[in-house]
Amino acid sequence: MENYQDINAATIDRWIDEGWEWGRPISHEEYASACNGHWDVLLTPTKPVPKEWFGDLKGKRLLGLASGGGQQMPIFTAAGALCTVLDYSPKQLESERLVAEREGYGINIIRGDMTKPLPFEDDSFDIIFHPVSNCYVQEVKPIFRECFRILKPGGILLCGLDNGINFLFVDEGDRSELSFFPFDPLKNPEQRAQLEKDDDGMQFSHTMEEQIGGQLEAGFRLTHLYEDTNGEGTLHEHNIPCFLATRAVKE
Repeated sequence: MENYQDINAATIDRWIDEGWEWGRPISHEEYASACNGHWDVLLTPTKPVPKEWFGDLKGKRLLGLASGGGQQMPIFTAAGALCTVLDYSPKQLESERLVAEREGYGINIIRGDMTKPLPFEDDSFDIIFHPVSNCYVQEVKPIFRECFRILKPGGILLCGLDNGINFLFVDEGDRSELSFFPFDPLKNPEQRAQLEKDDDGMQFSHTMEEQIGGQLEAGFRLTHLYEDTNGEGTLHEHNIPCFLATRAVKE
């Protein structure tokens, strides 16, 4: 039986063929602007990450965790970071190759499943950039433990997190019936059928206890956070936060 990680990789590849916004690589002009110091990146749909969250990127070893697509890694490279990207979608990784070849820089590109032990030595990275993606995995705490392991002392973990509100309604169209939480299609056949009908892959809700608590349990110290909306749709129009960005440090 096909595992859910492979279902998600195939789903995301299909979304990219259909023009998914998070699978469109940046242009040459955007890369050139980043080389001149003019850039922003997103952990969540609309709010740029504050530059001070990164510090000086020059010479820093940076991992883009489930961060393929040719959007953030080219910018970090332009800012002087030494980048590695790990993603499970072949087409997201192909976008990384496309931009690197077009702009003539080197990047370490790895197809890997973040639900498995990460293929890196202890204390390998200065920064991990992990935009909203753990909604596609069932268990998040092991990911934070692995991030802590592979970061150097003083290393920074930047995460985009879904707070669960996007899973609130059984049918987004009528909003008359609430979902049962946790939203887990591996345990709830009705939720799986709903996702399959909408071609949404396999997605999972996670509590703040799992996500922020999971970072703290792994040993991180949380230093900053902000909330964000979907960027479109009814919840966005009502200014309802659906996402959280966090900055945590390994001490």
